[in-house]
Amino acid sequence: MSVEISQAGPVVTITINRPQARNAVDPATAEALADAFAAAEGDAAVLSIVLTGAGGTFCAGADLKAVGEGARFEQRTRGPMGPSRLLADRDAATPGVSLSKPLIAAVEGHAVAGGLELALLADLRVASATAVFGVYCRRWGVPLIDGGTVRLPRIVGQGRALDMILTGRAVDAEEALAWGLANRVVPAGAALKTAQALAADIARFPQVCLRGDRASAFAGWSMDLDAALRAEGVRGGAALAAEAQAGAQRFAAGKGRGGDFDAI
Repeated sequence: MSVEISQAGPVVTITINRPQARNAVDPATAEALADAFAAAEGDAAVLSIVLTGAGGTFCAGADLKAVGEGARFEQRTRGPMGPSRLLADRDAATPGVSLSKPLIAAVEGHAVAGGLELALLADLRVASATAVFGVYCRRWGVPLIDGGTVRLPRIVGQGRALDMILTGRAVDAEEALAWGLANRVVPAGAALKTAQALAADIARFPQVCLRGDRASAFAGWSMDLDAALRAEGVRGGAALAAEAQAGAQRFAAGKGRGGDFDAI
């Protein structure tokens, strides 16, 4: 299968498994990826998601051999790469549209062209020392059509994004870390294990509060300041009502003192 799904506790790992094509995504794989994300979003037992690629490569983008042979990719509700047009700022899950749960990309090797765009879909990117990011599709006249021109400037800033978009050059793991494109850099081969541990840590937190804060961070991009602050207050009010009192009681009972995140 070109997409493998595994679950450990509240963490689902979605793996692009086409190592013979450096995990390039053809239409069938794009559909399978979109379905995998929809299933994870709709499963209440799943609290966080990890996306990775098999065989030491994250994803080399769209399968240009398939494109050259006339393959057609979905370009409406679902992006050509599959889940790339999921939105992160909805309060309720809408399959095929929303992604309310944290997503972490575990990047070994190349995350380029559409593969870069899949990595940008994630909230956090754990990069191996082998990781390479780039708009390699610049060479072939293939546009960024899976969120790259939208998400990349928001993550690294307009100037750095245009450096990547216009030149197509490779950005290695250390430069990506300095830019904020990578959130963690780990030794070669350790990206997946680190990402899964991070996803499990995030899954431990009270979920109404966590998802509300996450949604507010994304929603603010499309609002003016006043509207964003008001929307944050609405989401925060829901978390206060659902979880804050119980959390305060745990703190009063001695949990989490001194910034301890282990006993919460």
